[in-house]
Amino acid sequence: MRRLLLTLSILTLLASCKSDKKDNTTSIEKELSIAEEIANANGFEHWKDVSQIEFTFNVDRDTTHFERSWSWKPKTGDVTLISGNDTISYNRKSVDSTSLNADKNFINDKYWLLAPYQLVWDDIDFTSIPMVAAPISKMLMNKLTVTYSDEGGYTPGDAYDFYFDKDYIIKEWVFRQGNVKEPSMMTTWEDYEDFNGLKLAKTHKKPEGNWKLHFTNIKVTK
Repeated sequence: MRRLLLTLSILTLLASCKSDKKDNTTSIEKELSIAEEIANANGFEHWKDVSQIEFTFNVDRDTTHFERSWSWKPKTGDVTLISGNDTISYNRKSVDSTSLNADKNFINDKYWLLAPYQLVWDDIDFTSIPMVAAPISKMLMNKLTVTYSDEGGYTPGDAYDFYFDKDYIIKEWVFRQGNVKEPSMMTTWEDYEDFNGLKLAKTHKKPEGNWKLHFTNIKVTK
């Protein structure tokens, strides 16, 4: 009996040691890229649950106003555009000559709203520089430059400089058409709001002139 108890004790000890060894093994998590950090800071983890997003894209320039509204179902690819008296519905998997211009506008407007997510979705090259003067505020921020391929897409070869704070929230950006050195456009990123988990910037302003691009009627459905 004593020998049996001793054997059981040894087996229990070995099992305990094996269990402790397993519990003490720390899994090595993949380090996130800056692009992934920016996307996550804007609620990217909630995107997988989104069934529909609606928004109105507005541009105010001096006394003129322009707008167009969108409904997008990302899981199916269905898109509806409402602009003035016109309504166009199509699926992004089957864009043809009748929906091509609408899709170009959709890609543009969606990029303004969801650029932090596009950093993860798109096949682009990245370079980053810490603590540089932002072009509008002149405040020190981190800079991420993304460059698109010269082939494919509606605007190949373009580049963007994103300026973001320590929390990975974009504050300003510069658009450089065709990856030219000088800015083609620069605006602020402001007026952030949470829409069902998605943290979106509603307003963009140029440093000069009376110009504002902003979003209204944003609705996120899961």
